[in-house]
Amino acid sequence: MTLQILDAHPSPVSYLDALKKAIESTLDCVQCCTSCADACIAESGDMDLSACIRTDLDCADICAATARVLARQTKPSAAVVRAQVEACKAACQACAASCEEHAEMHEHCRICAECCRTCADACDALLAAM
Repeated sequence: MTLQILDAHPSPVSYLDALKKAIESTLDCVQCCTSCADACIAESGDMDLSACIRTDLDCADICAATARVLARQTKPSAAVVRAQVEACKAACQACAASCEEHAEMHEHCRICAECCRTCADACDALLAAM
């Protein structure tokens, strides 16, 4: 439904395809990062996953805010949208790097890192299309 409503907007932006992919990726990343943080909390053992949890939660929050900003197509401020997308890309890259440190030991971190890389790529594509 989210992507359908973007198509129904009376004044769509010229970069609608890249926008839709970025919104879809940011929303996926919110779920991946939230689930990864939760899974990290549930892990037993001596490994300190607090930095990974923090990075997961920061990334989830930034992706959620980015999805909301991107969903608004009426008279966007290019500078604000660009800054938000760049922040999202940076958060995704940081989270992917953090999760990759644990990817061999924790499958949820491997999946989250992949999800974050996909979102960072979608942000890159959107920035190029804007």
